[in-house]
Amino acid sequence: MQTPAFPNPGLTMQIGQLARQAGVPVDTVRYYERRGLLSEPMRRPSGYRDYEPESVERLHFIRSAQAA
Repeated sequence: MQTPAFPNPGLTMQIGQLARQAGVPVDTVRYYERRGLLSEPMRRPSGYRDYEPESVERLHFIRSAQAA
């Protein structure tokens, strides 16, 4: 049984989870960060990125703007 990626909206997610939910490759998320289209996330002491739930909406917006 697979647990939902976001059982609680206040939680953060790692880059792979964000990419899956937004339907983009991980490299695309990193690219958008470098270009300044997606704000750089907080990092854990281990170096992992922690994205807010709003990042999924931001990625959907960026993709829809590109398609227009």
